[in-house]
Amino acid sequence: MKKYPALICARGGSKGVPGKNIRKLAGIPLIGHAILKAMEVENISEVFVSTDSDEIAEVARKYGAIVPFRRPEYLAEDDSPEWKVWQHAVRYLQDNYGKPFFGMVVIPATAPLRSAEDIRRCVETFEENDCDCVITVTEAHRSPYFNMVLTTEDGYSHLVIEREEHVFRRQDVPVVYDMTTVAYVVHPEFVLSAENIFSGKVKHVVIPVERALDIDTELDFKIAEFLLKSVGEK
Repeated sequence: MKKYPALICARGGSKGVPGKNIRKLAGIPLIGHAILKAMEVENISEVFVSTDSDEIAEVARKYGAIVPFRRPEYLAEDDSPEWKVWQHAVRYLQDNYGKPFFGMVVIPATAPLRSAEDIRRCVETFEENDCDCVITVTEAHRSPYFNMVLTTEDGYSHLVIEREEHVFRRQDVPVVYDMTTVAYVVHPEFVLSAENIFSGKVKHVVIPVERALDIDTELDFKIAEFLLKSVGEK
């Protein structure tokens, strides 16, 4: 069985929901959900956290993660590309991990409803295919071919993707997906050499929508609390 380091990126300056990454959800800090779920996956050797926050670091260590460095300020701004954060972590692991690693599992803190099996499926897909990266998706409820529009320079609304033949049913257009933040699996060298995820060969794993919620607002927190409570009452 190949072993993978897991990476959780959690900065302290969340604007939409202040203190989001350590805010408790069903009694556990948000980042704690990600750490605990990662530790259920047999392929994951250690869980590393990249953060600029001492408070997040303290909570992460409490739940069993390793916080080996403080993320540089230039990678913790509102507009800091997440891809650059991944590159920084890969370089650190290559220099300090002490053993070669075939891939890295990235587990965002903001999708607490994921299951360990979702992560396992990502690892399996990564190992069974010739790809640089595995992402997670859900089936989209809207389609750029059918009911998604944009406003053009003439001030009128048009379909995002126009087709020559008129489409009357969503079932008649290509299936499209929404990306989720449930998990990613990436080749370290691909992360270092590429500019973004879609610069390489990408595979996906479909996640049920009820496990793919990404917490970005107060409403998302309320929905997550409701869903967790519903599961607990079954």
